[in-house]
Amino acid sequence: VQLQASGGGLVQAGGSLRLSCAASGRTFSSYDMGWFRQAPGKERDFVAAISWGGGRTYYADSVKGRFTISRDNAKNTVYLQINSLKPEDTAVYYCAAGPRATVLSVAPRLYDYWGQGTQVTVSS
Repeated sequence: VQLQASGGGLVQAGGSLRLSCAASGRTFSSYDMGWFRQAPGKERDFVAAISWGGGRTYYADSVKGRFTISRDNAKNTVYLQINSLKPEDTAVYYCAAGPRATVLSVAPRLYDYWGQGTQVTVSS
């Protein structure tokens, strides 16, 4: 499956963005989906994940209550709504697809396909 992330940009602290990740190729609904982010000089960190049918979600503690992951299998797209942005949210955001799992995966190594990333920059 090929993934294309978009929607990043430069926003002021407190603002909002909606990231999108469009999938093509193999059946999108076969995969759990995740969002990760990587700041300069840091490791790639888990942000959020959603199950193949959309019924289960999981968030990193640092984004709970501010970020919302969702998906539209009819459009082969997963979204990340980001509210109340903080400067520490600045990073390249990546979407990823992984096999269906009983427990949503937070480790990057468990995801098989990755998008190219979209930059989110939050100014204070």
